[in-house]
Amino acid sequence: MSDGTTGGAVLPKRTLGSSGIEVSAVGLGCMSMSQSYGIPDPAEAEATLHRALDVGITFLDTANAYGDGHNEELIGRVLGADRHRFVLATKFGIIRDKPGLDGDPAHVAGYCEASMTRLGTDVIDLYYLHRVDPRFPIEETVGAMGELVAAGKVRAIGLSEVSSDTLRRAQAVHPIAAVQSEWSLWTRDVERKLVGTCTELNVAVVPFSPLGRGFFTGTVTENTFGKGDMRKNFPRFQEGNFERNNELLDGVKAVAAEAGATPGQVALAWLLAKTPQVVPIPGTKRAERVAENAGAALVTLSAEQVSRLDGLFSEENIAGERYPEAMLRTIQRD
Repeated sequence: MSDGTTGGAVLPKRTLGSSGIEVSAVGLGCMSMSQSYGIPDPAEAEATLHRALDVGITFLDTANAYGDGHNEELIGRVLGADRHRFVLATKFGIIRDKPGLDGDPAHVAGYCEASMTRLGTDVIDLYYLHRVDPRFPIEETVGAMGELVAAGKVRAIGLSEVSSDTLRRAQAVHPIAAVQSEWSLWTRDVERKLVGTCTELNVAVVPFSPLGRGFFTGTVTENTFGKGDMRKNFPRFQEGNFERNNELLDGVKAVAAEAGATPGQVALAWLLAKTPQVVPIPGTKRAERVAENAGAALVTLSAEQVSRLDGLFSEENIAGERYPEAMLRTIQRD
């Protein structure tokens, strides 16, 4: 069984669409360092970011909404002189006030400037629209994002949780380097159409929650969720659904034993095997876990193992929606 590290090996690289930006094949989602998965631990968060650099992760993902700017400030403070060693991705478009979304083209530059200040950088490598604001045509919002590229403040732009149609409309205005969507063994609706559209348009797919919010590590129990952990409100973790979904983990553990890896590494390796354009960003706030996640880039699954996992985690086998109803309304699906 893997010891959960990269063993000093150099992580493979992947390219973010047509942007030419190279990143480690596995990135790091930083949200949980500031919110949503229990009470934040600043010291452990800093250790996790330093560990990411040590194990070869070069792709960090944050957003202005994470901790109301706290997450960007944390990353900016910790990276310091090491900023040049990372590709920084951040997002705008989710706000706390009603209507909850802001894709107003007139506000895009201001959000970008504020993020750059918090991150302590003069350029953002990948700037995403976090959610589509239905009040504004995607062409207008993307047009404003493209102006940031022309001004040298952003290297490439991306979209999060969009449909294939929205992606095509955006791409007609400005090259889209990456689409971020939830994609994992138990969230596979993007495979119906969006992944194919990304392949056609040469757009990278950046799956968030590729470990099913920790589910596929095999360490989540009914007693895992403490104060401030949003997972207790998610249908797949609630009574009845959780027990049914947990039965499927035996299949992941079996493949892990065959591959000499951990269950979490298998879940990530399954994604990496899907297309060379995929770059998963498992989120964690623990240094020990980030090393394990990085090691998934060195795990190779056979075609038979990938197919076996595909069948085990078909959509009809999963109990519960991935989000509560209110959150589902903010995303686009094909």
